[in-house]
Amino acid sequence: MLLALLTLPLALALAGYAFTVWKARAIERQFPNIGERIDVGGVSLNSVLVPAGMNADLPPLVFIHGASGNLRDQMHAFRDKLNGRAAMLFLDRPGHGYSDRGGPENGWPDGQARAIARLMEKRGLDRAIIVGHSFGGAIAASFALEHPEKTAGLLFLAPATHPWPGGIDWYYDVAKMPVIGWLFTRIVALPAGLLRIGRGTRFVFAPNPRPDDYVAATAPALVLRPDAFRNNAADVANLLEYVRRIQPRYRQIRAPTVVVTGDADGVVYEEIHSRGLARDIAGSELVWIRNLGHKPDYVVTDLAVEALEKIAGKVRDLQESARRAEARLARDHEE
Repeated sequence: MLLALLTLPLALALAGYAFTVWKARAIERQFPNIGERIDVGGVSLNSVLVPAGMNADLPPLVFIHGASGNLRDQMHAFRDKLNGRAAMLFLDRPGHGYSDRGGPENGWPDGQARAIARLMEKRGLDRAIIVGHSFGGAIAASFALEHPEKTAGLLFLAPATHPWPGGIDWYYDVAKMPVIGWLFTRIVALPAGLLRIGRGTRFVFAPNPRPDDYVAATAPALVLRPDAFRNNAADVANLLEYVRRIQPRYRQIRAPTVVVTGDADGVVYEEIHSRGLARDIAGSELVWIRNLGHKPDYVVTDLAVEALEKIAGKVRDLQESARRAEARLARDHEE
């Protein structure tokens, strides 16, 4: 009896490890790389460059995805809406999707911003509007500080950019630990994550409905692979310390800036992050939308496109567009 009690945990661990190895490969077969890996100085970043059309009316656009994401997320939201109007660079952040992690500097937003700047150079983009969703907002802000000459403007979508009260989810703390984290990501994280992926993605969209094709189109399961999970955990665990240091510098940002956020965001504190950016970046415009959750890139995509147009110098009334979006979301909520 005692032997059985001792061997059962080992058997379960071995089963979890074997399942993780098999399933991680299966996930990669299901969601193969659709980008191009380019060396940006000892580390290869994966990206998709969509060229501008003959009648392009917008500057180049660089899209930076949030935590647990990859380039498919922003590409599924924006590519068709903006096709031909601008050169668009969709990328896997260092250590995510099919990008290499690189050195320890890439565990921080400014390190990732520098890697993205080198990728822009390799891709022939001198200057662009930088679009950052959620965690990508911290990188977009760092990009503007580190590379103002490459920053034509900034669009923040439900950003995470300022110090917040409290901590992070427990599994991020576990996953980043040296030994326990290695075991956790290779035995527990992937099978547990697969059970939560439906509920988790619906939570990110709430109170708005998640598109039916979202999970199949954007491949969130890629983050459950062990190395990607640990990289994601390290990013999230480092963010609070980082924004405490960097937030006072946001006042140095001079690029045209729009911040789009909802008042029903269950992932980040919109009162802290979005209002904080609007306060810190002179001349920025805050677009506040009632009944909008954490995914303005999908729920109010047309408004986000209008924001890009305004950043590029076109006349757009974003506050009126926000009122129309609120009316639509109110009708959706009533139904």
